[in-house]
Amino acid sequence: NPVGFGTMGMTSALSLSVYLGVFGPGVQPFAILIAVLLPLVLSPALAWATRGKYYIARPRNLAPRADPVAEQTCLICGVRYEREDLASCPAYRGNICSLCCTLDVRCHDQCKPQAALTEQWTRFIGKFMPRSMVPYLKAGLGQYLLMMLGFTLFLGFVMSLLYYQEIITVKPGDDGLLDYLRSAYVRIGSALLLISGIIAWWMVLTSKSRHVAQEEARHQTGLLLQEINSHHQTDLLLQGAKRFADQANQAKSRYIMAISHELRTPLNSILGYAQILDGDASIPENRRQAVSVIRRSGDHLLSLIEGTLDIARIEGGKLRLEIKPLNFLEFVEQIVSMFEVQAHNKGIRFSYRASGELPAFVRADVSRLRQILINILGNAVKFTTQGEVVFHLRYQNEIAVFEIEDTGPGIDPKELELIFEPFARGTAAHAGATGGTGLGLTIAKMLTDLMGGELSVDSVLGRGSRFKIRLFLPHILPLQPANEPRHRRCVGYVGVRRRILVVDNEKNDRDLLVSMLGPLGFQLAEASNGQECLDILPGFCPHLIFMDLAMPDMDGWQTIRRIQSGGLSECEIAIISANAFERGTENEAGITAENFITKPVRLDDLVDWIGRHLKLEWVMAAEETALDRMPAQISPMVYPPLAQLQLLLNHVERGYVRGVMTELGEIEKLDPCHEGFVNVLRKLAGQFQFDAMKTLLKTGLGDVGERNE
Repeated sequence: NPVGFGTMGMTSALSLSVYLGVFGPGVQPFAILIAVLLPLVLSPALAWATRGKYYIARPRNLAPRADPVAEQTCLICGVRYEREDLASCPAYRGNICSLCCTLDVRCHDQCKPQAALTEQWTRFIGKFMPRSMVPYLKAGLGQYLLMMLGFTLFLGFVMSLLYYQEIITVKPGDDGLLDYLRSAYVRIGSALLLISGIIAWWMVLTSKSRHVAQEEARHQTGLLLQEINSHHQTDLLLQGAKRFADQANQAKSRYIMAISHELRTPLNSILGYAQILDGDASIPENRRQAVSVIRRSGDHLLSLIEGTLDIARIEGGKLRLEIKPLNFLEFVEQIVSMFEVQAHNKGIRFSYRASGELPAFVRADVSRLRQILINILGNAVKFTTQGEVVFHLRYQNEIAVFEIEDTGPGIDPKELELIFEPFARGTAAHAGATGGTGLGLTIAKMLTDLMGGELSVDSVLGRGSRFKIRLFLPHILPLQPANEPRHRRCVGYVGVRRRILVVDNEKNDRDLLVSMLGPLGFQLAEASNGQECLDILPGFCPHLIFMDLAMPDMDGWQTIRRIQSGGLSECEIAIISANAFERGTENEAGITAENFITKPVRLDDLVDWIGRHLKLEWVMAAEETALDRMPAQISPMVYPPLAQLQLLLNHVERGYVRGVMTELGEIEKLDPCHEGFVNVLRKLAGQFQFDAMKTLLKTGLGDVGERNE
């Protein structure tokens, strides 16, 4: 700082000169006064001469603010100052106070690059040197010359003092000794000057290295600050994207909930009456196929709705596992018997192979485990048109490993990565399939992960696939058997007639429950809203109330609370609603997930639920159930003669279903041994699976041809 150092140097030199009597003894007493008063004159004079460019951090052309007393906070000390006491620091990238600016030495005066001593010296001597030398001066020559000037003056001063001390001891007239001393001091001074030059250059190089290191550190710090700022901006964008995604997810959940409710309401009537008609023996045989198609189509639509809801529940973290004891052997037997019949009806083989000793009882979520196996096995049977499906099961160290192998079309390697994505269906999805939602594998994968298991797949295009499921199913003692409901056809119950009150604002849904439960011997009453339900209760005294949730004026929850708080009834209360998202959620009424029945209502499940809660003894129908009617041993596949097979193939290739049915009737009359073949073809024709029929008939043509040869 030329102002500070210049004032101090000039004042010290002048006051010391006066004190030592350089200006005479008359001025000598004023030395102290000169040392005190001279800086008061020199400081402003030098400041005016240099215009403050060497010590003022704030640019001179900065316009003052309209409010000069406005306060700001120092970035370093955190204290609030007036604006005039702050300056923008390029090192800290913010406002700092004058005190912090003075005490900080790490910034190396980035706000005043021209204030360094070497910069001032280089600029000074550059005025007396050619312009071509200026770059060399800035590259380090100027700093070297400045240091050499300092070393030369210092050595000259020291050597002069020593030489003076020596010559005052020399006797007058001894010129030889003076010449010797003069020569010796010149040689010593020259040697010291050479050494000083080397030291000065070494110091310049060290200073330059330090400067380069500091510049590199400053550059890296700037990059780090830039990266931190970029991360901050990215974080802000991610937070905004997360909020947007959460809002979109909530909107999706609301939409799914609304569309699910709207779809379940009419589907309840469709599937409900389809179940009633399917169990009605008076339905003509030629119309039973139509009823079966209606029910199968409704089940397909319901599977799409349930799959979408399951994915939404899992993604939203609202799906809870219901772990309870499971009769593992009986469970596996049911799964195997189910798909043995499906595979036989399609004309393919189904094999079950168990390795090792299986536990009698395990702990698991029965419905979710069944859902996983049905999705995987169902796909294997559905996409396999010829060959077999093999179901492997082994159990070791409380780990159950399910492997499902098939000889279907396989999966393209490019599609394996997307096979578990929602609504993803491969290019081979049409082979032998009747359609699908594209959610089965997705739900199976999510449920397996949720249960702490692992689901993997290996496939070879054109040769088949193998799915492997690993689940932790702890073995338990057979002390707490799981009472799995068996689907059965009931015609009534033993004992006092039970009264059931159906509360629903939709008349179609009330009529459906009346049609389902009326033939079983229940006394039924209907209410279209909550207030009507409260009015009926005292006179009807029901044993059971089926309550809908979405009702005008007073919804189902409010009605249940009024019943419970007013002591109007002590009967069982169950929810029958199309709002599946409410199932399993906490509520003040204490309605558990078991007592929450979602629409569409399945008659078998509803009858089982009523039997458990009202402790009924059912009266079974004389005829057997559909499960009991299944043959204990599957009829062998005996192909008809070659002519009939070729005629059937012609009808299939033309899509002539009536001709296929007529020809199958003729084959059935031809020989009873063809019963298995006829049943399979009729099943496939009823489902319009022309590809599967074509594959089966071509296989039969090959087998019959080989036998004839």
